[in-house]
Amino acid sequence: MEPRPLLYLCVRPQRDAADGEYASFRTATGLDEQRLHAWDLVSAPLPADALDRYAGFIVGGSPFNATETHKSDVQRRLEADLERVATAAAASHTAALFTCYGIGVVTRMLGGRVSRDLPEDTGPATVALTAEGRADPLFRVLPDRFDAFTAHKEGSADLPSGAVLLATNDACPVQAYRVGEHLYATQFHPEPTPRDFTARMTIYRDAGYFDPAEFDLVAERVLTASVDAPAGLLRSFATAFAAA
Repeated sequence: MEPRPLLYLCVRPQRDAADGEYASFRTATGLDEQRLHAWDLVSAPLPADALDRYAGFIVGGSPFNATETHKSDVQRRLEADLERVATAAAASHTAALFTCYGIGVVTRMLGGRVSRDLPEDTGPATVALTAEGRADPLFRVLPDRFDAFTAHKEGSADLPSGAVLLATNDACPVQAYRVGEHLYATQFHPEPTPRDFTARMTIYRDAGYFDPAEFDLVAERVLTASVDAPAGLLRSFATAFAAA
């Protein structure tokens, strides 16, 4: 029997940003399009048989926020699909890695608290592993301290029940956690290179993540940052679950 592929779930309405993110995930995981498929949740619901068809899921970022008071029909629908994946992963029926906006969806679903009081600047941020992170099967490939890219308007203020904190920093203490053995979530973006992230900044220049007048300054910080380590997490996830 052929091994089942992983599925990248796109939750970005901007097509150019979504295409760039998918390419970044393929490069970071080391998987080609045959082993890392893509599904645009903005355009269509998750297929009914997705949990059987795929060995695991990688959820990308989005300009959506889990704390939005008034959500569009599209956002409510795709959040329901993300919760379906998270529920299955928490029960070890599949594997999933949620990033960026996805951590907020999972945190709220599992009873944690997401807050607008924990925004993050656009650019590199230093993240530290906890003792549990250093022992985790996926996270232990990372250095004790590493830089990763952030750009967020909200963060998880309280861990959901049963979650194990794997990584932290001062600006947003919940940087990554695990629930059970197969559900992972990161606040930081593990996939983009500096050039990838700068291209994404161009698309979201006027989206409120940074002062557009300071684009060149922010881009310089990004382009000179060393963010090689986070991709190791994605390779670790792919190695653990892509052939499941």
